[in-house]
Amino acid sequence: MTEVKPKILIVEDDLDVADMLNAYFRVQGYEVFTVNWGEDGVRACQASCPDLIILDIRLPDIDGYEVARRLRGDRRTADVPIIFLTEKRERADRLQGFELGADDYITKPFDVQELRLRVRNALKRSSQDTLTNPVTGLPDGALVNEYLESSLSKSGWAMLLVSLENLDAFRESYGFVASDDVLRAVSLMVQNVLREVGNGDDFLGHLAPIDFVLVTKPDYVAALQERIRTRLEQSLDYFYPIKDREQPTPNNWRLAVRISELPHGSFSSVEQLKAALLQTRK
Repeated sequence: MTEVKPKILIVEDDLDVADMLNAYFRVQGYEVFTVNWGEDGVRACQASCPDLIILDIRLPDIDGYEVARRLRGDRRTADVPIIFLTEKRERADRLQGFELGADDYITKPFDVQELRLRVRNALKRSSQDTLTNPVTGLPDGALVNEYLESSLSKSGWAMLLVSLENLDAFRESYGFVASDDVLRAVSLMVQNVLREVGNGDDFLGHLAPIDFVLVTKPDYVAALQERIRTRLEQSLDYFYPIKDREQPTPNNWRLAVRISELPHGSFSSVEQLKAALLQTRK
């Protein structure tokens, strides 16, 4: 049986960039087609729905935001992963893209290897229906919701929210691959702590990309919280290059960990439970 190649649509008005990406991803085993105008991108998606779109924001007719808005408003293309490709670096521009449902964002000039990993991860998330996180392999999305749903009817549990702070700033400075390494290492360290001082029935998953939720018994909360905090705070500096470890930097540019507890309570829905968990980090 012939293997079906994932289809990538590239919407990019710079012909040199479009041709380079077309050739590169074809070599990587993808089916690739390119267009240079926003309206053509919308029509191409509707005619032959791709598995992923690499979308430039600055286009000669309608901009990438408008393209994304139209695609998200059409049920045929509403769930297609979108990676924005742009020269814009302002936080407000990134937020606007994410508000429109973009899955990722990369700025020019970009590392094509980094873009390849972002494409791979976005396709993996899409194909797995977000059941597991592509970076850490931990439960995500529907699997976490299912476990939290089952917890609503049980007593004798407590939850810890382990949040990585300032990872966006770290990614801006050191790149996508380095930030993935941080996430992966943090997940492994938390799992090791669970094996050391957990009760064997603990649950660990992603509440959000940089937020881990840990469900355990109340008697284990204090030991887990202290051990996780100590282990992570001792390790985070090692993710920086040696030349940057001792340099004073603003607190909002340094990796940090926040651990907060949500004791057992009365929650009527998973959404209410998740909102209460996220509220603990503020």
